[in-house]
Amino acid sequence: MPWRSNGDRLFHGITALAGCAILIILAGILIILFNASLISFSKFGFGFFFSSDWNPVKGEFGAISSVFGTLVSTFIALLIALPLSIMIALFLVEYAPPYISIPVGFAIELLAAIPSIVYGMWGLFVLAPFLAKHVIPNLQRITGHSFIFGGKVIGGQGVFTAGVILAIMIVPYITSVMRDVFRMVPDVLRESGFGMGATRWEVTKNIMLPASLRGLVGATFLGLGRAVGETMAVTFVIGNGHNFTTQIFREGNTIASTLANDFGEAADQPLFYGVLLELALILFAITIVLQVASNWWIRHLGRKSGVLK
Repeated sequence: MPWRSNGDRLFHGITALAGCAILIILAGILIILFNASLISFSKFGFGFFFSSDWNPVKGEFGAISSVFGTLVSTFIALLIALPLSIMIALFLVEYAPPYISIPVGFAIELLAAIPSIVYGMWGLFVLAPFLAKHVIPNLQRITGHSFIFGGKVIGGQGVFTAGVILAIMIVPYITSVMRDVFRMVPDVLRESGFGMGATRWEVTKNIMLPASLRGLVGATFLGLGRAVGETMAVTFVIGNGHNFTTQIFREGNTIASTLANDFGEAADQPLFYGVLLELALILFAITIVLQVASNWWIRHLGRKSGVLK
C-alpha cells in the first residue's frame, strides 16, 4: 500500500542518515586533528615520530616515548587479561554451578562500571606499592636486569604497572563477550564430543575454542580498543616520564596520559598545542588500524571456516 511504501522509504532514509552521521563525525574529527597538527608537522616532520625529546620550554618534542608506552602497556594488558578472561569465561559456562556462575558473572560486569579514576587511585595507593615490594623484585631476580626488565623501580609506577591496571580494567569486557560466545556454541556439539568419549578438557580444546574463535577474536579487539585509549587510570600509575627507555619497570607515559597532563599548559602555546593534537592524531590512527585489523581478521576467520564468502 502507498502509506506502507512511504513509511519504508522514510525509515530507510532515517537509518541511512544515522549510518552516514558516523562517517561524517569520524571525518570531522580527522580533519580537525589534521589541521591543528600541521604546525607541529611542518616544524618537526617525520622526525617527530622517532624523537625522544620533550622540553616544552625549548620547544623540543618527540612522540616515540608516548607511542612506545601506549603500545607496550596495551600489549602487557592483553598478555595478562586474555588468558585470564578465557579461563573465567570457561569456568562460568562449563564448570561453575548456577549459584556460583550467576553472582560471579554479575560481579564481573560490575567491574566494568567502576570509573577509571577509581582504578587509578587504587592502582596508585595499593597496586603500585604491592608490585614494587612483592612482584617486580622477584621478576627482576628471575629475568635479570636486562634492557627490558632492568631499571630502578620508584614506588612501583611504570609501564608494567600501567599494563597491569589496564588488564584489570579490560578483563570484564573480554570476559562478558567470551562468556556469551561460549554460551552460543550449540549443545549438540558438546554432547557429540562427550558421546565419543572425549574428556571435558578435550571438548573445550577441540570443540568449544575452535567453534568460538571468531567471537574470541572480536572480544580481544574490544578489550584492545578499551585499553589503548585509557587515560586517567594510566596517568595515575605510569609515572609520566618522557625519557624513552625499553625497560618496562621504569616510569613512562602514553599518548592519552600526555594529553591529560599537558593539555592545560598548551592552550596559549600554538606549537605545544599542535604537538598534542598530532599525538591525538597518532592515537586516532592507531585505533583505526586496530579496528580495520580486527574486522579483516574476523572476516578471514569467517571465510576460512566457511561462514563468510
